[in-house]
Amino acid sequence: MPLTHVSLVPFSLMRSRTLRLIAISFFMLSLSACTLFSHESAATPAPKPDLSELAHQAAERIVAGNPDITRYSPMIAATFVDIDNLSQSSTFGRISSEIMASALARQGMQVREVKMRDSMFIEESVGELILSRQVQRLSAQHDARSILMGTYAQGQDYVYVSARVVRSGDAMVLGTADFRLPLNNNTRSLLNGGGW
Repeated sequence: MPLTHVSLVPFSLMRSRTLRLIAISFFMLSLSACTLFSHESAATPAPKPDLSELAHQAAERIVAGNPDITRYSPMIAATFVDIDNLSQSSTFGRISSEIMASALARQGMQVREVKMRDSMFIEESVGELILSRQVQRLSAQHDARSILMGTYAQGQDYVYVSARVVRSGDAMVLGTADFRLPLNNNTRSLLNGGGW
């Protein structure tokens, strides 16, 4: 009887140690897996916002900054122009204006589509530019109470866009918003697309 008791103690101790060792190994594996997943998630950056997303956010900020801005409808949109040459634009300037106008329409602005009428000042390879000397005439022709205008500037890593809605009667700024877009191959293509 004593012999049996002596032989069972080491066996149960060994079994307990083995189970403890397995538990510790499992715990260590779990920790290393968590560390691996956290490194992978940290290494994968969130996708950068595109032009459409940034323009819609800018439109929200314009309306939030002046909730009464929708009273100055209808609005017409001018092509966004290069800050270094206000008589020049690009595919980027044209699509920025289009997207911002759509975004403001979703925020409650009534936007008048001027491409359906042939009285808008259009310069070949530039777009629907509204120059200061023509604002009064064009807003009267289209019964517009406000005008969406904008400029952009190309930097080394970003394109900076400044959009504003101005009152057509006296050119007072009703709302404004700025944003920057990462300069990638897609953006460069839009900036270099000057011709039609």
